[in-house]
Amino acid sequence: MHEKYGLTIFTGGRGPRRFRAAADLARRAEAAGFGAVWTGELYNRSATIPMAVLGAATERVAIGSDIAYGVGRSPLIWAAEARDLDELTDGRIILGLGNGTAGMMENWLNTSGEAPAVRMEELVTLLRKLWRLHEGPVHHDGRFYRLHLVPTAGTPAPIREHLPIWTAGVGPRMVRAAGRVADGLVCHPMTTPDYLDAVVRPELAGGAEDAGRSLDGFVVKGMRMVALDADEEAARQRMAFAIAQYAASRVYDRLFALHGWDGAQQRIRAAAKAGDVQGAAAAVPDAAIDAIGIACTPADLPRRAAAHAATFDHLNLCAPPWGLVPEELEEATEEILAALSPVPQPAP
Repeated sequence: MHEKYGLTIFTGGRGPRRFRAAADLARRAEAAGFGAVWTGELYNRSATIPMAVLGAATERVAIGSDIAYGVGRSPLIWAAEARDLDELTDGRIILGLGNGTAGMMENWLNTSGEAPAVRMEELVTLLRKLWRLHEGPVHHDGRFYRLHLVPTAGTPAPIREHLPIWTAGVGPRMVRAAGRVADGLVCHPMTTPDYLDAVVRPELAGGAEDAGRSLDGFVVKGMRMVALDADEEAARQRMAFAIAQYAASRVYDRLFALHGWDGAQQRIRAAAKAGDVQGAAAAVPDAAIDAIGIACTPADLPRRAAAHAATFDHLNLCAPPWGLVPEELEEATEEILAALSPVPQPAP
């Protein structure tokens, strides 16, 4: 029913309960017809361990990282973990990788923020070599990575010949990197249809041309934050708050300029700098709320989601990650799942 949709799994609490709740959400998303379930990572949570939990709890849905930090593990460890996850899930893993900002790379992940797109291209290329380790030694001396690996024992082939790797991109150069080396592009929640047409698709095509490859089978994955409330205006206010958190960053200047929202962005920035949270949210244009997120009543979500899904090859739905504690994020995820789940039929 919702094969084109994915669901980001957010859960609250601590200890085993958090993982049991994630497994339950994934099972129910699979039963509701979702095509994938996704998990991300941050400074206090990994992606790969929850992926294992979601994979073990399900049988059909794809299990993806949305996103994991490419520079957060060495290429060798990335390849080893991906092999294990792919075996665990019988070939259902999608490895979604991103860099984060230069500041995150330097201050969180202890690596240079230099040339992030070039680094990502090299990482994906090296992961492809390591995926074929059963064919023989891997030797690589690149700008960012050096690896010389001669297996000391027999190395079985992975259960799939090809591991899907989707890379994240907002700016033109990172999008072009996806077109050069990846199997898919993980679009940021702030990506709009106009930005797709003006920036994303031309850069993907340019990247593919650079590499002399086709984009047949390439997946453009969208993400839409979803705020649900019986009072639609309350849902829109929640979405405006989330958009304002992103809008203050210069990363999204091109997007706001493209839509003619420059003035609004400046007002958002000024309010954010002054600590005026409500003022920042109030400055978000109505058109931005409609283009960037889905804010509606639960009953209207199927129609709204379908309209946004038409823009992408795969649409991932998630609760707005700003302003909610983990328990509230889990509740919001439950609401999305309930709004898109088939209504149980009464027994005859």
